[in-house]
Amino acid sequence: MALDTQTLNSLGFAKSPADTRVVVAMSGGVDSSVVAAMLAEEGYDVVGVTLQLYDHGAALAKKGACCAGIDIHDARRVAEQMGFPHYVLDYENIFKDAVIDEFAESYLGGATPVPCIRCNERVKFKDLLETAKDLDADCMATGHYIQRMNGAEGPELHSAADANRDQSYFLFSTTPEQLSYLRFPLGHLKSKAETRELAAKYGLSVADKPDSQDICFVPDGNYASVIEKLRPGAAEPGEIVHADGRKLGTHKGVIHYTIGQRRGLGIGGLDEPLYVVKLDVDAKQVVVGPKEMLATRKIPVREINWLGDEAFTSRDEWHLKVKVRSTRPPRDAIIRPISETEAEVELLTPEEGVSPGQACVFYAPEGSRIFGGGWIWRGY
Repeated sequence: MALDTQTLNSLGFAKSPADTRVVVAMSGGVDSSVVAAMLAEEGYDVVGVTLQLYDHGAALAKKGACCAGIDIHDARRVAEQMGFPHYVLDYENIFKDAVIDEFAESYLGGATPVPCIRCNERVKFKDLLETAKDLDADCMATGHYIQRMNGAEGPELHSAADANRDQSYFLFSTTPEQLSYLRFPLGHLKSKAETRELAAKYGLSVADKPDSQDICFVPDGNYASVIEKLRPGAAEPGEIVHADGRKLGTHKGVIHYTIGQRRGLGIGGLDEPLYVVKLDVDAKQVVVGPKEMLATRKIPVREINWLGDEAFTSRDEWHLKVKVRSTRPPRDAIIRPISETEAEVELLTPEEGVSPGQACVFYAPEGSRIFGGGWIWRGY
């Protein structure tokens, strides 16, 4: 017999908030702090957990990072203020093995990795989620801007109400099993200003704290310097060549370049603007060409996480929208399954700068539902 929905609390459980334990993943930022404070004020049995993900010695005073020293302090202070227990877990080794090492290898392979997705997939929504279950929590809540809605076949993943804050691109690999356990209390808010207003309402010291911007373990966005530390000798010099075979100059290492890059190539004085169109790691070559060479229509995708109600391979084609970079809007596409975890994606309008290592996320043609996504493994 179906439960009367009026008996459910705000997290969807048929019991009082006081009898509902929720682990809140607290990064030390304003978003997760507001989630923890909100749930504590509603009377839930809140347990705050913060992960120390990397050696934070160099990041203590760095703006735009997360999960480092000052953030741990901020999370602990919110917990003390709101009166719930808070734990710090040392996940440095797990984070290095699951995220940082792959980031380095992918970058050395000429890809453009997105480590924040791997962190959610392999650390926060895997190991931390299991820790939440070990703590006998009914669910785990985060400060992500995304929505979880109940559908006919179970929980569905939907974009945030605020398109400017939507984090669906970074959460496409959330599995149905994880989704049943997760809660995202901020996904319905119309703007970040509302979040900060709530932080002020609860009197949180982080109310005006700046948002994190960079990848947490990449100071100042300088990927190459991090790779050189992780993989000494990786920045070997080589040739910059035109797609037609002409040698145009030399470079200090493939890791200093990304697909679609135009500035900083050091090959000025040419008649046409040139862009990086390919990174040939084996030949140590940076291949450049005209802008039209960046246009891609067909994209091979693998490691697909499918969130549709029907089996992914139940159709020959799925007519959906896809997003190939976090900053770009979804575009119309045809997705042709090859297996349960592989597909060819055909863009109806070619995209520029599609790069291996980026995610390709699937969206409903209309509405806000996310149908999962996968990883681009060749850009051409």
